Amino acid sequence: MKKILKNFLLAILVFFIIASIFAFYKTPLTKTEEISLTQLSQNINDSKVKQITISGNDLKIKLNDDKDLVAKKEAETSLTNTLKNYGVKTEHLDKVNITVTEDTGFTYWMANILPFVLPFLLVGVFIWFMARGLQKSNSKAMMFGESRAKKYEPEKGKKKITFKDVAGAKEAKEELWEVVEFLKSPKKFSELGAEIPKGVLLIGPPGTGKTLLAKAVANEANVPFYSISGSEFVEMFVGVGASRVRDLFDKAKKTAPCLIFIDEIDAVGRHRGAGLGGSHDEREQTLNQILSEMDGFVPNSGIVVIAATNRPDVLDPALLRPGRFDRRVILDLPDMQSREAILKIHAKNKPLDKEVDIKVLAQRTPGFSGADLKNLMNEAAISAARENKKTVSMKHCVDSIEKVMLGPERKSFMLSKEEKKIAAYHEAGHALTSHLLPNADPVQKISIISRGQAAGYTLKLPEKEKHFHAKAEFLDDLAVLLGGYVAEKLTFGDVTTGATSDLRQVTAVARKLVTDYGMSDLGPMTFGQKEELVFLGKEIGEQRDYSEAVAAEIDKAVRGFVESGYKKSQETIENNKAKLEKIANALIDHEVIEKEEFNKLMSDENKNDVAK
Repeated sequence: MKKILKNFLLAILVFFIIASIFAFYKTPLTKTEEISLTQLSQNINDSKVKQITISGNDLKIKLNDDKDLVAKKEAETSLTNTLKNYGVKTEHLDKVNITVTEDTGFTYWMANILPFVLPFLLVGVFIWFMARGLQKSNSKAMMFGESRAKKYEPEKGKKKITFKDVAGAKEAKEELWEVVEFLKSPKKFSELGAEIPKGVLLIGPPGTGKTLLAKAVANEANVPFYSISGSEFVEMFVGVGASRVRDLFDKAKKTAPCLIFIDEIDAVGRHRGAGLGGSHDEREQTLNQILSEMDGFVPNSGIVVIAATNRPDVLDPALLRPGRFDRRVILDLPDMQSREAILKIHAKNKPLDKEVDIKVLAQRTPGFSGADLKNLMNEAAISAARENKKTVSMKHCVDSIEKVMLGPERKSFMLSKEEKKIAAYHEAGHALTSHLLPNADPVQKISIISRGQAAGYTLKLPEKEKHFHAKAEFLDDLAVLLGGYVAEKLTFGDVTTGATSDLRQVTAVARKLVTDYGMSDLGPMTFGQKEELVFLGKEIGEQRDYSEAVAAEIDKAVRGFVESGYKKSQETIENNKAKLEKIANALIDHEVIEKEEFNKLMSDENKNDVAK
């Protein structure tokens, strides 16, 4: 209704504008004096008239003094005869310049016919606007079930993302290269009876390069590439998602061989039968259509579906069977060598100082994904630009690591003198226990400058990549996490809320040691199964597969791990109070201690040194 009203008002406005133009055209600004034929005859006899212009029955008269007059002649007779009948003498009439003008076709239409036709034209235009609006509404309704996938055609001369732009993930690239070869030369495989994989499932944490790899496959194979998110299939109306799936595969068949990339497929690919609405659930109908299109009664040839997810555990088993997603490519967080290669790629277009060591940056970023590393180099470049530097220094890169991990520095977050002292001893407790315990990671940096939500932090990084963790490592980690709590209690005789985050981590690690890792005295068992309601998409509880008696034993074992870590941390700090004081005093004076300064403080040869 709003659109109809808008069109109606627009038509009325146009009508008034045109009517105003015609009124202006027909009505001159200054009105010319009109005289009778008798007066005209008298003026001619008195030799006052210079020129007469005849336009139909209208007479435009110009006197000798350049005054303009108008008059009307008789329609049946000519002006000459009329004037002679009014007593104008021939010799006086011969002195007047008489001209006759005829209306042009445009003037005739504008002045006579158009005023009658214009209302009909306006009504016609109004009806056309109305019909056009209704047609658009109908076409949108008909297009509701069309796929929203974006199609990317390989373009010549345009920079393409290839496997060279994807660092690390060697095994994943090898798996996907076979798909590229099949799309390029299917005959080589078909002669041996091999069939092209119908689907490839990319599994990995966020930021590990799943979407990037899919783009690289499309560009390497030089085929059309359809990209869509799983959530774009689902609408509030039942059947729309399935219709979009059909439309997507119909489009893909016309351009085969081609690739279809479905990002976040877990949005529609979750276990069936677990949602609200049963078989009429829109998400389940969409999934059923995807299953049918991938490997149904009518086979699809030349279409490879690549999907990405970081939740393979919630996918429906029918998606994972052979014939659907034949291959599962695992993308882990990059190791040190892969991180170094990724950093080199993202550093290509950035002017780096000679002092910047990419290898050192790779060593200091364990657990970073490819997206994190890209963000790191971008933040370093932003910092250099903010300082009006021409190159990116090592300091910019190191600061960006902490910014990505913890957040930006909050220099406006000022601690009081007493709070600063508490924070210094707290971080000194973490650093001291981490340095002295044999299975803990070495300290890289200590700071009591607030970053993100942390009032201070102790940065610890492993010396080498770890894929397995021993029980001894977890026990030392518990002691390190409790180091700040213990240092506060031993120094001030009280504790503060600054240890809240540490205590949460301690409790979580201790419980995992018992329930997940089987490292307690309860034996090599796991306790509790995660129960998930798929339609909510998150864990909402734990199914207890043990009795209340066992629950009490679990709580006792968890408490035992925490107490053991507390005792170890307490003994370590009590036996090294001088070093604790030295670290805390250095932090109070300088707020930040780097690895080299910390190691110097901890060395036996320099017991009396103060951080400079």
